[in-house]
Amino acid sequence: MPNAVSPTQRTLTAGDLTALLRERAGLTAVHCGPLSGGTFAAVWRAALDDGRDVVVKVGPPAGVPLLRYERGVIAAEARYYRTVAAATPLVPVPPVLHADDDVVVVGLLPGRPLTELPDGAAATAVREQLGVALRHLHTATGRHFGYDGDHRTGGPTWRAAFTAMTADLLADAADWEVPLPVPADEVLATIDRHADALDEVERPALVHFDLWDGNVLCEGDRLTGLVDGERYFWGDPLYDFVAPAIRRRMEELPEHPVLRGYHGRPGPHGFTGPQRRRLMLYRLQFAILLLTEMPSRGMAGEEARQRRAWVVPQLLADHRDLGFTGHSVV
Repeated sequence: MPNAVSPTQRTLTAGDLTALLRERAGLTAVHCGPLSGGTFAAVWRAALDDGRDVVVKVGPPAGVPLLRYERGVIAAEARYYRTVAAATPLVPVPPVLHADDDVVVVGLLPGRPLTELPDGAAATAVREQLGVALRHLHTATGRHFGYDGDHRTGGPTWRAAFTAMTADLLADAADWEVPLPVPADEVLATIDRHADALDEVERPALVHFDLWDGNVLCEGDRLTGLVDGERYFWGDPLYDFVAPAIRRRMEELPEHPVLRGYHGRPGPHGFTGPQRRRLMLYRLQFAILLLTEMPSRGMAGEEARQRRAWVVPQLLADHRDLGFTGHSVV
């Protein structure tokens, strides 16, 4: 059965996937089927003739329009897994079996997404372990700020890289004619006004960026993997507190189990004034991404309306609290 959901997801059959594994990676699949949940790549699970189970991620068809940061993003996922395995072996990631420009094959990790675990003691324990994993992940240091690769945005300082990354998203929004609730020049002016807070970040730490519950694997009350790292970049570790508290503000959740695990002790855990401002800037950028990517994913109608219904108020709240009208933020 085809598994295309958005224009970026390649339509594949079981025969296509079997042939791809054989030709690209020299692997023989005895059974395979599509996995759901993603909106960018086609993702399949396959059982190999040697007994291994793997996950195969296939990039968009040639010629499909992408956002600027998505160029080379499939190969970036393999680099993320290899970087984590080498630099922070205590963080669980799948082994890379094959990688090229638009196909990645990794070993299947045990467990299921945290989205499938009901709230309770087990979910709390997994989130605390996520905090511990993030503490280890953030010890890895890059050679520059921003994305990696030859065609993706970076910079010599975090301020320069973050500004350029945001400018790319704003340019994407203009290209795709996505209406944003705050004009592009106001967004960039807001970043410039809080440059002092961004300048506090002097070390380019490894940032996963996308650790919402769907990308956190667990088995019972045990964390088993951090996956879908293709959007990773080198920057401020604080950015990794955005997705785990999606639709909320981590700075307003001092007892959050991720913070407890990250700091290695019970809360409450607070943030300084500059850190709070940076978290607002990151949520602002994250919200712009969530709006900007909708047409490239084929999101329209009720699906698009529902996303805008919660993203736009969050974007406006963070922009307001960052003080575009001149009010200071502490």
